[in-house]
Amino acid sequence: MRDAPAVASARDAYFWAVHFGAELDFLLLRGGQRLGFEFKCEDAPRLTPSLRTAATDLKLDRAFIVYPGSKTYAIDERTTAVGIGDLRRAIG
Repeated sequence: MRDAPAVASARDAYFWAVHFGAELDFLLLRGGQRLGFEFKCEDAPRLTPSLRTAATDLKLDRAFIVYPGSKTYAIDERTTAVGIGDLRRAIG
């Protein structure tokens, strides 16, 4: 089996959290952009206060809520819900 090419190196990937509780599961610095990822196990993901805080504080260019569903759809102007199977295609 052939390994899939890496999306980023380890030095470009981070976990982010602040003392009062907001966190971002995965921050990816890629091609000059800041991409944020939240991973959820629910069928209808929604924008959370933590993701809102991370988007503002980290000045995210785009945010993704990754979930086990099969549809990809916009939640707001910079946040997309994306099924786990479509993640690689969604981030380009």
